[in-house]
Amino acid sequence: MSGQATILTKDAQRGTIGKAAAFLFGVAAYLVFFFTVLYAIGFVAGLVVPKTIDSGPVVAWGEAAVTNLLLMALFAVQHSVMARPQFKQWWTRYVPQSVERSTYVLFASLALILLFWQWRPMPDVVWQIADPGIAMAVMALSFFGWFLVFTSTFLINHFELFGLHQVANNLVGRRMPAPRFKTPALYKFVRHPIYLGFIIAFWAAPTMTVGHLLFAAVTTAYIFVGIFLEERDLTDLFGEDYRRYKQRVSMLLPWRKSA
Repeated sequence: MSGQATILTKDAQRGTIGKAAAFLFGVAAYLVFFFTVLYAIGFVAGLVVPKTIDSGPVVAWGEAAVTNLLLMALFAVQHSVMARPQFKQWWTRYVPQSVERSTYVLFASLALILLFWQWRPMPDVVWQIADPGIAMAVMALSFFGWFLVFTSTFLINHFELFGLHQVANNLVGRRMPAPRFKTPALYKFVRHPIYLGFIIAFWAAPTMTVGHLLFAAVTTAYIFVGIFLEERDLTDLFGEDYRRYKQRVSMLLPWRKSA
């Protein structure tokens, strides 16, 4: 009996250490994500950070376009494939369920960091707002887009969306609650306020260069692909509730449809 008790105690200790390690991994992944997003704001806006969307060595137009498209494609593929339920079912055979979301968030952050590092500026100006007051208003609109992104994540569950809720529940031995369909605040007016915020943030630029335009156009196209994939998964998950929601609430433009 004492030998069996010793084995059980060691198993419990290993379980506790594993949960603590998962929690620390989740916190680390979240911090990487948080600072990556802060850098993304400066990268797109051309402020504060050492390398922005329009800074760095200028190379031939074709080389820059191909490099930038490949970097965005890498992020898009990683971001879309790892978010699909079929991939999650396969992936969690090798990665604990508790850190699946944190791993996804970490990989997405690393893909963005690579994009920031290797991005090739294309500095030819498409448009430039000369009036300082209007330029400042457009920049403020861009920051409003980022504010909309962050606010929208907290309206659902920011910490679950980025993996912290999962590792915290795992640490204390609590199961994650079943997914529940809800449409708080902004979600009553548009189905995807997070994506709307990104579109505003990327397009509201007092100075729009070719590189910035390429970034905004490709990411906007990817957003529509992401919406299609995400809504297909949500319809599978929530069924008729989500179908009725799609009929009632517009996708991106903030007005209510007729019931």
